[in-house]
Amino acid sequence: MCLLAGFLTWHPRRWISAATVALGSFLLLGLTTAVIPNPVFGRSIAPTDWALEVLIVTSVLAGLLFGTYVRNDAGDSEVTPDERNARRGSIGGLLAYLAIGCPVCNKVVLIALGSTGAVQYFAPVQPYLGALGVALLGWALVVRLNREAACAVAPAVTPEDASDAVATNLIRHEMTLADLERARADRD
Repeated sequence: MCLLAGFLTWHPRRWISAATVALGSFLLLGLTTAVIPNPVFGRSIAPTDWALEVLIVTSVLAGLLFGTYVRNDAGDSEVTPDERNARRGSIGGLLAYLAIGCPVCNKVVLIALGSTGAVQYFAPVQPYLGALGVALLGWALVVRLNREAACAVAPAVTPEDASDAVATNLIRHEMTLADLERARADRD
């Protein structure tokens, strides 16, 4: 099955959850890094040209990744959390946050490198942090979608459905019950 075809099977609950988390991520990351101008948070250095794109892609991927952790249907079994992918997604989000943030507003970088070092050494690394963050989020999403497609569980079959399925299969293959019993005997 195509990776993107898995989205066609998503229940509206998943889409609503994914959209909510994507919007929340966009606002949380965008406002706190002042990529989205606001009166609460400011920047000493203007956002880079690519910061908004990294913010949008990170938000969409974070929302979709979160959506994979929401049960697809009321009849589905429990969605199993995957710590590695959750960790990849979290690290990817953190790297994207560091990438779009102001280099001299990051207190850890400022203490470690000083303001000149932050601009001279940390700012040139930020695009790579953004790319790595997006790649980690994308990788976590792809792995979650692949596992979901590979581990899809068929709905429970009642005895009536099973007998109808056997009869349909026999008719489809023009087998009689005697043919089926002969095949079983030959196999044993």
